[in-house]
Amino acid sequence: MNILVKAAINRARMIFAFIVLSLAAGWLAFSGLPKEGAPNIDIPTLFVVVAYPGVSAEDAERLLVKPLENELKAIDGLKEMTSTAQEGRTSVSLEFEFGFDKEAILAEVRAEVDQAQSEFPADAQEPIIIEINTSEFPILNITLSGTAPERALLRAAQNLQDVVEGIGPVLEAEMNGQRDELLEIVVKPERLETYGVTAGELLQVVSNNNQVIAAGQVSSDQGAFSVKLPGAVETIDDLANLPIKVSGARTVTLADLADIRRTFEDRTSIARFNGEPTISLSVKKRPGTNVIDTVAQVREATDAFVATWPEGLKESITVSYSLDESIRVQDMVEQLQSSVITAICLVMIVVVAALGLRSAMLVGFAIPTSFLLAFALLAVLGMSVNNMVMFGLILAVGMLVDGAIVVTEYADMRTAQGARPSEAYGEAADRMFWPIVSSTATTLCAFLPMLFWPGMPGQFMRYLPITLIFVLTASLLVALIYMPITGIIIARTTRFLGRITTGLRARIGWAGSMLLAGAFLLAIAAIAKSMAANEGVADPWLLAAIAGLAALTLICLGAAFGRDKPAVKPYREPRRTLNPYSWALRWLTNNPFAPVLVIAATAALLVGIFTKYGEDGLGVEF
Repeated sequence: MNILVKAAINRARMIFAFIVLSLAAGWLAFSGLPKEGAPNIDIPTLFVVVAYPGVSAEDAERLLVKPLENELKAIDGLKEMTSTAQEGRTSVSLEFEFGFDKEAILAEVRAEVDQAQSEFPADAQEPIIIEINTSEFPILNITLSGTAPERALLRAAQNLQDVVEGIGPVLEAEMNGQRDELLEIVVKPERLETYGVTAGELLQVVSNNNQVIAAGQVSSDQGAFSVKLPGAVETIDDLANLPIKVSGARTVTLADLADIRRTFEDRTSIARFNGEPTISLSVKKRPGTNVIDTVAQVREATDAFVATWPEGLKESITVSYSLDESIRVQDMVEQLQSSVITAICLVMIVVVAALGLRSAMLVGFAIPTSFLLAFALLAVLGMSVNNMVMFGLILAVGMLVDGAIVVTEYADMRTAQGARPSEAYGEAADRMFWPIVSSTATTLCAFLPMLFWPGMPGQFMRYLPITLIFVLTASLLVALIYMPITGIIIARTTRFLGRITTGLRARIGWAGSMLLAGAFLLAIAAIAKSMAANEGVADPWLLAAIAGLAALTLICLGAAFGRDKPAVKPYREPRRTLNPYSWALRWLTNNPFAPVLVIAATAALLVGIFTKYGEDGLGVEF
């Protein structure tokens, strides 16, 4: 692998450009990845529900359950089937193995249910096939409540439903708390007697109308024309003018026998929000979309739609949001991001205490770089950022810095011995290549079996090993390629800046450097004041000027407070002193019976742990 490391070092500029591009790609991938709370899992369970009003549980089992079971038991891949019969309805639960082909299974279940439906009673309702998907749970409830009439509230909710469902990431906006509109016909018995119409005749005439009947077509020399019979009832007048009977020279219509009015179906439930009648929209997102962005688009579209209402409607209807899933997801992401940042800071503190500030900065560079490369890989696979992914990132913080620490420490040792930065980092990456690869491989082998964890726990937990595999693989690239190039560039940049500050200090001294730094600070303040006066408009050229002046200020401060670099002293091996651990290690290595003792002690410790846990442990629970 010496050839690979040397090729990277000899092409430092190209590798540095690749580093910048990969970091930008990782950041764009993280910004565009869907943010979810829990991982999206396809639960391999389907439900077939058939309603038959008025049927008893025993008859439902005989008339509905048996035909369904006879047809559905032949489906390939069926793991378990559970049927439930109750008064008025029945349901059949079908459980399959994880990894099943959902589309093919759904098509097969629909075909078998259609086959069983031919044996159902005529009064049984259409079977419903329900699939369970965690991504189809509502992410936001939009409630419309207030003192507006029920019909106005329903119209507003229906129009808002059309607007929300027109948003791309929204799968469905299910309406709850509404009553369907009906035309109520109140028959007057005295008029039936007057015109000699029976209730059965009236019911038959109304039932036989409001139908679309195909009347065929008429063929002529000019072509074929479809014949349409106007039978559909579209307005109240169509129903009122429906002829019932001919009495002498007069045609008796439905309006002569009954009062027709618009109303709603009887309530089966009551919906309230803050004590007021309400209609709610349960918004569901499409699988693989961002919860936070979807909710933001829904809120924006809803506010824009409400702004078009007349003032009277705005005063009588209050639009509120509840059960906002994006708030929980945003809090989860922010908390986990804070945990990741805290872990990075703690790791850098430990590295600073052990290796120094310069090495800590290089090691700290390895952590976000590995994360961004892992996000790019997650985006390629179409995965989302959820709690398991973030938890995997936290676990990986302490493991991914091992290779970077080894390379940086070895390079610092070679630099202290007088080697050039390119030689030091090249030798460090070459010498530590196989130790770092083997160390990372053993860590990956510990998490690899989790990919084959069966059942729902495996589907839920697989995001953790995938994240760790991606992050640790990226840390290999960072430690062996990115880190040497970055260390060489930092060393060259530091040496170049050192020459500038040394020359500046020699020419203008401490006072001149401080005055020049103060002038640059005043220029930065003046530019910032002009930007503030321009209502905070960020001109790219002014921002670039501020960045350049800030760099010049740091150079001047370095010239003012820096010191001349002392001559390089010859490298000396550190003095080795024996502590208690060293004495114990020397005794174990020099004692011929030590391996036997260590193996026996280890075996006794493992047996003791398993025995104690078997007696007092509380078991394993997912």
